[in-house]
Amino acid sequence: MSGVAKKMKAFAEKSSWIRKMFEEGAKMKAEFGPDKVFDFSIGNPDVPPPPKFYTVLRELAQDEQPGIHGYMPNAGYPFVREALAGRLGGEQGVSFSANDILMTCGAAGGLNVIFKALLDPGDEVIILAPFFVEYHFYIDNHGGVAKVVATDSEFNLDLKAIEAALTAKTKVVLINSPNNPTGQIYSAASLRELGRLLDTAGERFGTSIYLVSDEPYRNIVFDGNEVPALMPVTTNTIIASSYSKELSLPGERIGYLAVHPEMAEKEAVIGALTLANRILGFVNAPALMQRAVAQLQNVSAENSVYARRLEVFCKVLDEAGMSYVRPKGAFYLFPQTPIDDVEFCRLLTAEKILAVPGRGFGLPGHIRLAFCVDEKVIAGSSEGFKRAMAAATQK
Repeated sequence: MSGVAKKMKAFAEKSSWIRKMFEEGAKMKAEFGPDKVFDFSIGNPDVPPPPKFYTVLRELAQDEQPGIHGYMPNAGYPFVREALAGRLGGEQGVSFSANDILMTCGAAGGLNVIFKALLDPGDEVIILAPFFVEYHFYIDNHGGVAKVVATDSEFNLDLKAIEAALTAKTKVVLINSPNNPTGQIYSAASLRELGRLLDTAGERFGTSIYLVSDEPYRNIVFDGNEVPALMPVTTNTIIASSYSKELSLPGERIGYLAVHPEMAEKEAVIGALTLANRILGFVNAPALMQRAVAQLQNVSAENSVYARRLEVFCKVLDEAGMSYVRPKGAFYLFPQTPIDDVEFCRLLTAEKILAVPGRGFGLPGHIRLAFCVDEKVIAGSSEGFKRAMAAATQK
């Protein structure tokens, strides 16, 4: 008999869609050659880091001062947090200090730190469908209960649905904008109303309801769109982000948390976050990457390439007759499928096109397509999408 926990077996089944498509892609590339497979399954940015990153990294690698690879405060180097506080202050319109910032092992590590710090067993976390696959697992890690609320037909906030879902057990409302998998950006007006709803509900229930924003795609936007500042929405705001997308460094696992400087229980929350960073086993964010990003606060990868790819992919989907909501940011499309999303993915796989069924993100009847791939791959998939759509309409 297997010694693997039953819960982990169940989780593996739930999270299997992306993994299955990734593994299928590896087999197909080995069989047919990488240039014959159109893999849109993984959101792994392929744009190189900015040139300055390599310059900074070489300089840091030559630094042989004693102790520079040792432990530092669990929240991160003070000078790194100070640099980030300055940048975020301009972005968010509030005045941060270094003590409002916590360096983390990516945004994923940051979210786990938040849930460890805030959740008691049974506390509810509202997540909005469609959502990033891992959210359920992060919440469960810390005894929370994920409560799924649908967005509207264009993936915007459904404020009435969120209001109806708030209870005395609600501890966190988790948003992701620009969104994975839809690319939607929530409007400033809807976010202000969301903040008002949470503050009012918190007063009614005699508790604090935290707005947590997962926003690693903040700097990847299209068509002149902007991502609104979150800190003006409610003083109970915590931002989780990373350098994975803006600097194209996902494997380096460097991110951060920013806590509203006027949060009523800020000192207690910061203390709990810092402790959670340590006791979850992260201990601290990677020392070398902390020192690197301190010098890269106003630098980004050449993310404009994603805008060009979006145009190419929209043309491919238009010519195939697929319906979709044009994304405003991130690097995903989330079109509707004419038949069951899993079955449609099978039709695409027959065309050597790899996509992820929408049910893995909490919304069947769609597929996620990641366009962090070469434009030639996107353009080359055009005839396959047409044939898959033709086959679907015959079913």
